[in-house]
Amino acid sequence: MRRRRFNKKTTTVALIDLDFLKDVGIQGIILDLDNTIVSEDDFYLSPNAEHWVEQAKLAGIKFFILSNGKRRYRVEYWSERMDIPAISPARKPFPFSFNQALKSMRLKPQQIVVIGDGFHTDILGAWLWNCSSIQVASLPHPPRWWEKIAGKWLQIPYPQDFELWQLSNYQVISNQ
Repeated sequence: MRRRRFNKKTTTVALIDLDFLKDVGIQGIILDLDNTIVSEDDFYLSPNAEHWVEQAKLAGIKFFILSNGKRRYRVEYWSERMDIPAISPARKPFPFSFNQALKSMRLKPQQIVVIGDGFHTDILGAWLWNCSSIQVASLPHPPRWWEKIAGKWLQIPYPQDFELWQLSNYQVISNQ
């Protein structure tokens, strides 16, 4: 039986139901880094994201990080910290890095879900590869020029009343 691709939205990575992913046949996750797991200014960490990744690994799910971030040392740090292979800069949504991630995980597109904050990079890349996708709210960060113009159509804003973790000491802070 062929599985149907799904496209969902949620606030944070840790709110994604691992049982649901397993039930629909997901065996691998292509994960974005900037503003999905950690804000690109290294100020905020997505609440419980690292724990969620560990739980997913224990459930047998494979991971690969695709980051468009230009600071490779930063991507390498998070790749090592979470023990997940990575490509940076990935040039999403173009196919080269997605192809490399699928080959590395030895999975088919229907067995993969792409998780990220950018519609024009992560979600579009998933669509181009016929993978399922989950778009999360973008962690607060200094907006780039194009986000000031088109951000509201491409990203989900992080809710003001939702928990945030300050990266420097994992302190829970208010986002107000």
